[in-house]
Amino acid sequence: MKTISRSISAGILLAILAMAQAPQYRVTDLGPVGPAGQPFYVTNNGLVSGGALATGGAYHAVVWYRGLETDIASGGFGGPNSQALGINVRSQAVGFAESSEADPYGEDFCGNGTHLICLPFIWQSGLMVPLPGLGGRNGYAVMNNSSGQVAGIAENYAWDPACPAPQKYQFKPVLWTQGSVKALPTVAGDPEGITWAINEKGQVAGGSGVCATYSPIWGNYLQPLHALLWDNGTMTDLGNLGGTGHGTFGIVAKNLNNQGQVVGTSDLPGDQTAHAFLWSKATGIKDLGTLPGDVASVGLAIDDAGVVTGGSLDDQFNPRAFIWQNGVMSDLNTLIPAGSPLQLWFACSINSSGAIIGVAATSTGEVHGYMLTPNAGPMASGNRREESR
Repeated sequence: MKTISRSISAGILLAILAMAQAPQYRVTDLGPVGPAGQPFYVTNNGLVSGGALATGGAYHAVVWYRGLETDIASGGFGGPNSQALGINVRSQAVGFAESSEADPYGEDFCGNGTHLICLPFIWQSGLMVPLPGLGGRNGYAVMNNSSGQVAGIAENYAWDPACPAPQKYQFKPVLWTQGSVKALPTVAGDPEGITWAINEKGQVAGGSGVCATYSPIWGNYLQPLHALLWDNGTMTDLGNLGGTGHGTFGIVAKNLNNQGQVVGTSDLPGDQTAHAFLWSKATGIKDLGTLPGDVASVGLAIDDAGVVTGGSLDDQFNPRAFIWQNGVMSDLNTLIPAGSPLQLWFACSINSSGAIIGVAATSTGEVHGYMLTPNAGPMASGNRREESR
């Protein structure tokens, strides 16, 4: 009996170890996107918006569905570059596209080095339509909900002498509703602001701060000093993790879910590094930390169950995609099949089924987009416990 019991115990132990080591996600390679392209957002019905490197070196707005890529840049505004930053379940994509017209003041709002006018757009069924601005020439749309509301940023005609060249004018966080644009308030003393996300309730996440040199991390000219939530036009400053916002990452809200929970990034005291944060009305701002051995992290997405994704970086800025759930941050590279040809860098969006999209690198350093689909297990839809609020 003792021998049998030992055998049973060993068998149970082996089964537990096998379950623990089993990959929790299937990986779909979305193909090369180039150094400046990426998948940005995944909807609950599996549509993915993004940008990918096109023939000739330009970046085109694209939509992926079931791993297949569709270029939606044709029929745009005449310029070479575009990106689809958001998409909703109705297949309406939003983003920015360059026109064929040079900016008369030499601005490079899209950040591609072309100095062409950068226009916010909404796209559906092959038609790309520009969205109205605040009197200035440039702007872009970042995300839209199923009601057709669109969050983004737009220039006005107020010259900001603090802006480093080539930027010259103020840009404001905006909300488009039924084709009309409305500027959202910023923290007193902050002349500029951005939005990053909108949920189904029309709540908007983003930040405000001061004009700065173009940031390749965030893709805009803002030094974000305050992480903000707008709810029916009312602004809430979400606080910070002790920094001033003048570090590399600043202080900014990057995404939110339909429960009003917000994720983002905040400088730490001394502004030498930054951590991902989770904010809720009930608990305030919470530091999510980093993966073991790393020194910085950025929070990029959150689902309605309170599961957060983003990237964790070491002291050489080498990134690893993470998932944070029930107080634990895990390296997504450890949750996919061993020997995967992709090294997952950032996890940029997560939907209600637990599907995750993001940016990865091949063994040769080529930048690809990816999608992770949960296998049956703790990460699968219906099995992910909601973080208490």
